[in-house]
Amino acid sequence: MQKTILIIGANGMFGLDAAEIFAAENYQVIKVTRTDFDITNLGEVEEFFDTKLNGKKIDFAINTAAYTKVDEAQNNFYLAFAVNAQGAKNIAIVTAKKNIPLFYISTDYVFDGTKNKLYEVADALNPTGVYGASKAQGEENTRQNNAAHYIVRTSWLFGQYGKNFVDTMLKIAQSQKVIKVVNDQFGCPTWTHDLAYGIKALIEKNAEFGTYQICGSGVTSWFEFAKKIFEIAKIDVEVIPVTTDEFPRPCKRPQFSAMNNDSLCAPWQESLEKYLTKRLRTGS
Repeated sequence: MQKTILIIGANGMFGLDAAEIFAAENYQVIKVTRTDFDITNLGEVEEFFDTKLNGKKIDFAINTAAYTKVDEAQNNFYLAFAVNAQGAKNIAIVTAKKNIPLFYISTDYVFDGTKNKLYEVADALNPTGVYGASKAQGEENTRQNNAAHYIVRTSWLFGQYGKNFVDTMLKIAQSQKVIKVVNDQFGCPTWTHDLAYGIKALIEKNAEFGTYQICGSGVTSWFEFAKKIFEIAKIDVEVIPVTTDEFPRPCKRPQFSAMNNDSLCAPWQESLEKYLTKRLRTGS
């Protein structure tokens, strides 16, 4: 029987890809954006679920809505927490009332990056900035308010519908032949397709509720990530490794935020090649 997926934040990089993928896999997809309701307003969320869905049965909801401007969040504490934490709470409260299992998309930034080996689901959270702190609170608010939850941590996302590192590198290479890239931050690049299919796998195997880490398999630095992008795209540029200290940012990044994904995703290199092959072939 066809399942119905409600995607909240369906106009974001992951939301757009997820909507396409689930629709192609014979799910009925209902897309929700900021024009439908403001997730920071509990009354608007309740009204949408009570009236605008017209009693339609929702099998799963995916909350992809987020404030993701990591550096700007340092000076926008209220907005980051309003969207990532209070918004998550509102969605969890209402989906729980409607008996709808809920996915909350979280981030590797909930960790401080000092472990220097793969982070496990149960490791202590210790975010180093406002963005990570707001997402950590969003995780907790989701857990506390909807027992039927899946917390899904991901990292270093790239996809066709939003600003991301891969596209930034390709754009810079159009005007620069020497590019400096940080080589002392490590993580797991993740294609939005892999994140969507990872969530689909949890749904279809009736996975237990709880916290999962869906990210590309394998660990790399931003420098090595950039080199691989140019290698696959056959672009001749010189990539120079630099330290984080040479590129100071308002928000401190976790130095090592790679996560154990229990093999839910393919190696990041394979996914990057698929993404770039499609992107360079179609120009999108």
